[in-house]
Amino acid sequence: MKRMLLCTGLLFAATTLLAQQGPPKSPPATAMATIGGKNITITYSSPRVRGREGKIFTKDGLISHDPHYPVWRGGANSATTLLTDGDLTIGDLSVPAGKYTLFVDISDPKAWVLIVSKATGEWGLAYDASKDLGRTAMTMAPPASMVENLTYTISDDGGGKGTVSLVWEDMGATVPIAVK
Repeated sequence: MKRMLLCTGLLFAATTLLAQQGPPKSPPATAMATIGGKNITITYSSPRVRGREGKIFTKDGLISHDPHYPVWRGGANSATTLLTDGDLTIGDLSVPAGKYTLFVDISDPKAWVLIVSKATGEWGLAYDASKDLGRTAMTMAPPASMVENLTYTISDDGGGKGTVSLVWEDMGATVPIAVK
């Protein structure tokens, strides 16, 4: 009887703790598209601005505290991943079919650089430049208004071509993609 009461009490306590946590501050998100018959997926955790507008991308802002700054993990929590079942060109970078980790060099606020890493399965802050597949320039354009939730989109522009975009806070960056 004591065991049953103890188990019931532990189950109640665990349920109460989980219920109090609420939704995650940076929930998982996915951007997907089929371009030229090939599936492309970006999986990431989407942080929120939460009142920190103008304090995220500055030299002393939120991201500047990451150990690999100015290289940013392009999301929160675990690494942002790219999965493609076809060979791609992202910007001017050839990317064979497979799984990769995405990072963004934000050292120049007017010219971000997308980094495609061959390393996969790591926590988002585990950047190792020696594992880069390559880097490609992104085109910067601020969103029309402040974007609360970090958002990636993949659009099919037709003819085997598309665009990857990343927007958050007052920053927006895009890069063209093409299926080979």
